Amino acid sequence: MPDTSPADLVAETFEAQRDRLRAVAHRMLGSHADAEDVVQEAWLRLSRQDTATIHNLAGWLTTVVGRISLDVLRSRQTHPEASYDDRLPDLVVTLDDGLAPEDDMALADSVGLALLVVLESLRPNERLAFVLHDLFAVPFDEIGQILGKSTNATKMLASRARRKVQATGQPTPAGREQREVVQAFLAAARRGDFEGLLRVLDPEVRLTTDTPDGVVVTLGATRVAAGAQLAADAAGWGRGVLVNGLPGFASWREDGTPLSVIAFTVADSRITDITVVADPAKLASMNLPDPW
Repeated sequence: MPDTSPADLVAETFEAQRDRLRAVAHRMLGSHADAEDVVQEAWLRLSRQDTATIHNLAGWLTTVVGRISLDVLRSRQTHPEASYDDRLPDLVVTLDDGLAPEDDMALADSVGLALLVVLESLRPNERLAFVLHDLFAVPFDEIGQILGKSTNATKMLASRARRKVQATGQPTPAGREQREVVQAFLAAARRGDFEGLLRVLDPEVRLTTDTPDGVVVTLGATRVAAGAQLAADAAGWGRGVLVNGLPGFASWREDGTPLSVIAFTVADSRITDITVVADPAKLASMNLPDPW
């Protein structure tokens, strides 16, 4: 077999890092299209770099992606017409294999749909410090080099961002307790157990359903529980998934056509929010896992 050239080794290393880099950019920007552009730009910069001078390629790539993402965030502030507020965050649906988030980088960076909106409210420097340190464990001194700030100043930025995020009460990525609550909800819905549904629903739970005719919002545990009983009767074949890192459920018709995607938000052992995508056009545009 021919020897692998240095260029091939660099390309292989980059491909091995691509998913993580894309995740970093997506957490920064809230858009998969923008994240792809950032990762591609990082590859172009790497191709022009003397890689012999790079001692830690993964760290170098993370730094470059962070800097490019920061430039994009600052550009959005300069050009409000390109604001993130004009579009919804993307839904990422993956199979839930039951791994703890810390055991799988693909899940470790996952945050809820609502948290992406919260991150957008942060200043660019705060968002970079929080995302890189709290979600990807990048050391503060490295983040400080990206921001042109001292390590202590960077720690303060991350702390300020963390307080803002925590003040919103947004959930962390799916853990065992969240999964158990969702499983209890699904089991109660299948059994038609109204009281069982009420036990796992927050009294002020909000159900948002995206249909071909528009978005329908249902408020309150009693109404949501009644609707869940009816929906269970009409549900097709389904399996557990993660939707932007939150516990979810996807269902398909017998012919394999997507029927719905459901994401749950759990806080204090109760379901506080349920998002259902039932619009066939939107389901068709989503990169869903195989139904079987």
